[in-house]
Amino acid sequence: MGLGMKRKIKSFFDFLRTNCLYGSRKNVFIGRKAVIEGKIEINSNGKVEIGQGTIIRRWVCLKPWGGSIKIGENCTINSFCHISGNGGVVIGDNVLIATQCVIVSANHNFNDPELLIREQSETRKGITIEENCWLGAGVKVLDGVTIGYGSVIGAGSVVTKNVPPNSICIGVPAKVIKSRS
Repeated sequence: MGLGMKRKIKSFFDFLRTNCLYGSRKNVFIGRKAVIEGKIEINSNGKVEIGQGTIIRRWVCLKPWGGSIKIGENCTINSFCHISGNGGVVIGDNVLIATQCVIVSANHNFNDPELLIREQSETRKGITIEENCWLGAGVKVLDGVTIGYGSVIGAGSVVTKNVPPNSICIGVPAKVIKSRS
């Protein structure tokens, strides 16, 4: 199939056979008129919901790791994005997520220097991206963050704190530079 061509999914099971999926099929829900453009990776050790009319471009990773990822209706998630739903990720309707964004809803604890970091627990607060937001290319959203309705996050920003509705944020760490209101 040539680049740019959309593959029509005949059924949910056709999707599962032709795309990379690990775990149980019973935890993956895809809404009507959702478009999956080529190979994506879903670790279904948890719950994944993709809303109606949402477009997921090829090479996206959706990994709930025992948590959940809920993507609203009419969203677009572009190639090379990675969403980890350990602590839960909720993405509202009409959200645009540009290429190479990373959304991670957990953090490793590393308080005990005598233990390997991977043997220590995680914190899992969750992430919410409210409706009508736009995340520019390469944005990173870290655990415990809510991005308010209508906000725009500039390319390359790292969001470590809550973003008020209708804000424009840029930087590392991301800071509000302007309101859209």
